[in-house]
Amino acid sequence: MSTVLPLPLAEPRPHVRAGQRREHESNKLAKRLRHQVGRAIADFGMIEDGDKVMVCLSGGKDSYTMLDILVQLQKKAPVKFELVAVNLDQKQPDFPEHVLPTYLESIGVAYKILEQDTYSVVTRVVPEGKTMCSLCSRLRRGALYAYAAEQGFTKIALGHHRDDLVATFFLNLFFHAKLAGMPPKLLSDDGRHVVIRPLAYVREDDISAYAEAKQFPIIPCNLCGSQENLQRKQVKKMMDAWERDSPGRIETIARALGDIRPSQLSDPQLFDFLALGRHGDGALPDAHAWLAGEPHASDET
Repeated sequence: MSTVLPLPLAEPRPHVRAGQRREHESNKLAKRLRHQVGRAIADFGMIEDGDKVMVCLSGGKDSYTMLDILVQLQKKAPVKFELVAVNLDQKQPDFPEHVLPTYLESIGVAYKILEQDTYSVVTRVVPEGKTMCSLCSRLRRGALYAYAAEQGFTKIALGHHRDDLVATFFLNLFFHAKLAGMPPKLLSDDGRHVVIRPLAYVREDDISAYAEAKQFPIIPCNLCGSQENLQRKQVKKMMDAWERDSPGRIETIARALGDIRPSQLSDPQLFDFLALGRHGDGALPDAHAWLAGEPHASDET
C-alpha cells in the first residue's frame, strides 16, 4: 500500500506578495490618519452636529488627503455634518480646470468652483523677485470667506498639517519676535468664521505617502511654489535637517506647542509676575522711577 504525500502549497509569486504588503501598509496608514484626524476633531471640538463644512480644496496633496479622510469619518461619525468641497480658480496660466470637477464627481462629493482672477492682481502688484504668498493668500482668503458667509457654512476646513503648525511657530519666532503659531481651530479676525485644521496631528511625510497610494490628481502651484527665497522654505530646510539628524524632534516640538507653561516664559500678560512673592500692600513697581533712578522718599534728608 503506497502513501500519497500532499503536494506542497505553491509559494505566492513575488509580485503578489509585494502587492499584499503595499495594500497592508496602505490600510495601516489610512487607519492612522483617520485616528489622528478624529482625535484632532475631538480634542478641539472642530465639528458639531449639524455643521456645514466648507472643505477648501487647492488640488495639492494636503487638501486631497483632508477631504478623503473627512469623507471616511463622516460615514461613522457620532454626529451628522455636511461636506462641500470648494476650490478657488485663481486663473493661473495653464491651470487644468477639468481635474477637480472630474475627481469630485467620481467620488460623489458636492462641490463648487469659484472663479476670481487673483493671479493678475498678484503679478501686477508684487514687484518682480518679491514673494507673492502674502497677497495671494489674503485675496484667496477673502474670496473663500465671502462665499462661506453667503452660503451659510459653519466651519471652514483648511489642509494645514502638523509640520505647517511647527514651521509657522518658527517663522513667528525667528522673523517676528513672538511666540505664536497656527492653531488647529480659530475664529477669523472679523468674528464671522470658525476655521479648522483637521490635519493638525498628521505628519507631512504620511500625507505624501497617502497621496501617492491614493493617486490623487495633484495640481502643482506655479505661482508662489517656484519662489525659492521664501522664509517658510528656509524654515522647512532647517526642520528637515533636524529630522534627519534627530528623528522625532519635530513631533516633540509639535507636542510642546500643546503644553504651554506661562509661568516659565516672560509674558506678564499671561502670568501675574507682579503678584508672585509679593508681600505687603505697597504700591506696584513704577518702571519710570526705576529707569530714571529717582530716590525713594525715605532716602531724602
